[in-house]
Amino acid sequence: MKKNSIALLSIGAILLIAIFWGISKYNGLVTKDETVSGQWANVENQYQRRADLIPNLVATVKGYAAHESETLEGVVAARAKATQITVDPENLTPENLQKYQAAQGELSAALGKLLMITENYPDLKANQNFLELQAQLEGTENRISTERGRFNDLSKEFNAAIRKFPTSIIASIGGFEKKAYFEAEEGSKEAPKVQF
Repeated sequence: MKKNSIALLSIGAILLIAIFWGISKYNGLVTKDETVSGQWANVENQYQRRADLIPNLVATVKGYAAHESETLEGVVAARAKATQITVDPENLTPENLQKYQAAQGELSAALGKLLMITENYPDLKANQNFLELQAQLEGTENRISTERGRFNDLSKEFNAAIRKFPTSIIASIGGFEKKAYFEAEEGSKEAPKVQF
């Protein structure tokens, strides 16, 4: 009778340890998942900061380069499209992230064209408002790059955690899915051609 009691206590202790281990691993995955979602919010925040700067930049350029309306309209349209596409942190699939990244890439290209036309307007290049907006935009682009890098690092950490055994069992039971990464845009591996 005493041996059965000891065996039952041992089995009970092992089960209790397994349950606490599972809870601990699950809670750790929840924390990592929330960290990735929080970092995604930081990425979106920087993209929003850029979108907020664009109307001021366009208005400043418009005063000097009124006949460049096609470029200005392109920037406004790209901004509108980029701000319409959002990705829920719970649905960070490669496809959704690619759509988001494509819209942001179009906005970057439109901004590049806008900044290129300033070369034709020496007065605009000397305008203090324009210079400040351009500096803020450059800073924002750097922040976007930094936040995207952090997002990728946290996604990598989360993805590794849910794939490692035995945590993968808890991840499977808990419904944790792999997070997508920001990837280089198509054609970015080739250096741009500069012609004078």
